[in-house]
Amino acid sequence: MSDAAQTAPAPPSGRVEEDKILPIVVYALYLLGFTNGLTFLVGLIVAYVNRETAGPINASHYTFAIRTFWMSIGWFLIGAAMFFFGLILAVLLIGIPMLMVGGAIMGAIGVFFAVRCIMGLVYLLKGEAYPRPTTWLI
Repeated sequence: MSDAAQTAPAPPSGRVEEDKILPIVVYALYLLGFTNGLTFLVGLIVAYVNRETAGPINASHYTFAIRTFWMSIGWFLIGAAMFFFGLILAVLLIGIPMLMVGGAIMGAIGVFFAVRCIMGLVYLLKGEAYPRPTTWLI
């Protein structure tokens, strides 16, 4: 074979293509976590393990996925604490608003988590780095 046949042609856009499989697996494990819960942790471990060795596009997605997990856990625990104390105080009828706010926070965090995962998948499938992986929003 000649030397020209052994070198791969450069992508037409000039971008370096990275393997998208593992970031897709992380997002899929996160989304599957709504059914069993354990895959959230597996996805988090995969993201942590691969973040340092990934290229710039995948590293942004791993950072985004890790931050999505920890922000969601933090806000979910706040909502769960409000719900729990509201449940206890509901006996006296003063905990009902706290109960409702805690439940609303936990429900909103589920939607927030799913939307962030879907947005990450959209950018990943377009072959783009996540534009703001350290943002608090979407």
